[in-house]
Amino acid sequence: VQLQASGGGLVQAGDSLRLSCSASGRTSSSYVMSWFRQAPGKEREFVAGISISGSWNGGNTNYADSVKGRFTISRENAKNTVHLQMNSLKPEDTAVYYCALSLSGNIVTTIEGRYRYWGQGTLVTVSS
Repeated sequence: VQLQASGGGLVQAGDSLRLSCSASGRTSSSYVMSWFRQAPGKEREFVAGISISGSWNGGNTNYADSVKGRFTISRENAKNTVHLQMNSLKPEDTAVYYCALSLSGNIVTTIEGRYRYWGQGTLVTVSS
């Protein structure tokens, strides 16, 4: 499985940005795709995730408290793609964002070690 992330960039506080992550290769019928981020000098942390099962475009979601109400994760099953819509961005959202895939069914885990596949990361910079 390979993950390709895109959509990062430089924005101002209050702006919006959408990240996308496309998965290619063999996956199971049920899996989870999530976004993590790592700010300079900090550990990588869970941001948001969504479970994927069959052709249904819904799914269980989970968000970090710091992004609830501002970020929305969604999926396009036909394209094996997950989007992270980020609104009302803050300088503290500045980080390298990584998409990750877990084969652990429909449980949107926040535990980094449960994710076997990782994308290359895309930088999001929010200026004040």
